[in-house]
Amino acid sequence: MALLYLCCCVLRIEAKQEMKLFLAALLLCSLLFSSSFLEPVMAKSSFCTKKCNTRCANAGIQDRCLKYCGICCEQCKCVPSGTYGNKHECPCYRDKRNSKGKPKCP
Repeated sequence: MALLYLCCCVLRIEAKQEMKLFLAALLLCSLLFSSSFLEPVMAKSSFCTKKCNTRCANAGIQDRCLKYCGICCEQCKCVPSGTYGNKHECPCYRDKRNSKGKPKCP
């Protein structure tokens, strides 16, 4: 009877070690998988930062304006002057559209 109890204890210890190893492998796989969903972040140039700060000075939702202005500036390498309009100065900026067909750039 003692031998049976001893065997059961050994099996439990081995099962616990296997479970720990399995959980560690699962954690590692989930970290690797989740990192594939992260988007790379581009460092904004000082040119775009200055131009977008001017462009978004009067925006109602400042952070959204700065985000999209920064994206458009990095892609187009220009930002129209002033806080509104003047998009004829930068056709690339003017012609960018979102998925709904509306202007992407503020």
